[in-house]
Amino acid sequence: MLNRIRTYLSEQLDIPVEEMDRDTTFESLHVDSLDMVEMVMDMEEELGIDFEMDGDAKLETIGDLADYIEDKLA
Repeated sequence: MLNRIRTYLSEQLDIPVEEMDRDTTFESLHVDSLDMVEMVMDMEEELGIDFEMDGDAKLETIGDLADYIEDKLA
């Protein structure tokens, strides 16, 4: 999932995949809340599931989002 997110961000933000790892923050990539919603919606469509994002989810890094999605898929 981590690589899928990195690839998505690379395509959307024109940033080399190699410059992102688990600890890369969305803030450092200048990803705002609207970008996050769009990314999650794209991931939901691609994977065919609803992640039901709640306000309690603290997603600050790429790794946080990867873990969140993997938990929802489990």
